Amino acid sequence: MREVEKLNDNYTDEFYDSYDINVDAKQSPIRIDKFLMDRIERATRNRIQNAIRAGAIRVDSKEVKPNFKVKPGQVISVVIPHPPGENAQVVPQRIPLDIRYEDDDLMVIYKPAGMVVHPGVGHHRGTLVNALAYYFGHHDLPVREGNYQDRLGLVHRIDKNTSGLLVIAKSEYAMQHLAKQFFHHTIERTYYALVWGEPKQDTGTIKANVGRHPRFRHLFTVFPEGEAGKWAVTHYKVLERMYYVSLVQCNLETGRTHQIRVHMQHIGHPLFNDERYDGNRIVRGTIFSKYKEFVENCFTVLPRHALHAKSLGFVHPATGKEMYFESDLPADFQNALTEWRNYIEGRRAILNDNVKQWQQTNP
Repeated sequence: MREVEKLNDNYTDEFYDSYDINVDAKQSPIRIDKFLMDRIERATRNRIQNAIRAGAIRVDSKEVKPNFKVKPGQVISVVIPHPPGENAQVVPQRIPLDIRYEDDDLMVIYKPAGMVVHPGVGHHRGTLVNALAYYFGHHDLPVREGNYQDRLGLVHRIDKNTSGLLVIAKSEYAMQHLAKQFFHHTIERTYYALVWGEPKQDTGTIKANVGRHPRFRHLFTVFPEGEAGKWAVTHYKVLERMYYVSLVQCNLETGRTHQIRVHMQHIGHPLFNDERYDGNRIVRGTIFSKYKEFVENCFTVLPRHALHAKSLGFVHPATGKEMYFESDLPADFQNALTEWRNYIEGRRAILNDNVKQWQQTNP
């Protein structure tokens, strides 16, 4: 057998691995689940069989059954969640969950800004996963294979200070099926962002690799020449122009860490009050002290980067039905928009009065 090759375009290193496996010309026929168990670290037969049933494992680009026998020269593509972390333990915490939908296979949850999704350095408690651990343990929802202690059904995430919708898998099969959808970019994800300035075009697409910054490891950056990072695509549409800021809709084709924040900064329109990517200062506007006071007040009204995961659409793993969920903008985001709208209306009124006075003095 040739070397197992991990694909460069895996959806995210946090949750999934993706592989291309070239079957050796001398390989004797063998069941695909057994073949893969010997080649993928900590892959159980159950995990592999669920991935096959979900269509997340293909042979020569075609879906197969669990009893399929591998033959020489074939190419096997695999998308599979990471195995559970060794000795991973999560402290269950009674934290309220805003559940928008739930059935035997999955949950759709609204995450407020300020909540970390999963435990990490500096965030061992108070996360969404801590809340899920408590919920699963007190609602007759056992931690099944796939719903591992260290991530409890997570198939994607949003940043701590981003608000909005997340889908949670409640079984191995659901996790595999959703993994396939995320990997093939068939999940519909719409975000609303308040950005500095006004993009020149009403609609556009940003295609630029995104990866960890080579010097500042807590940041991500664009690699425009594609020499590093991972392929990333963001589609945007300007919904409202307010001279100094704009309300923009962003649709993700890929799901890289900080993708929208980094892409919008790359085209000169960082997210409003994004402290990591230069949005927490005056990027557009005047130098007058009253304007500075107004912007500082808006930062107080919206004390985080202006990004909200507004909608989420996917195919239900068990029923095949198309599911779609929407969430309203939270109060802090709405209030910031109101502040900007009122400010712009006030500026228009002053401009109109100045025009009228000029016309009266220059008939």
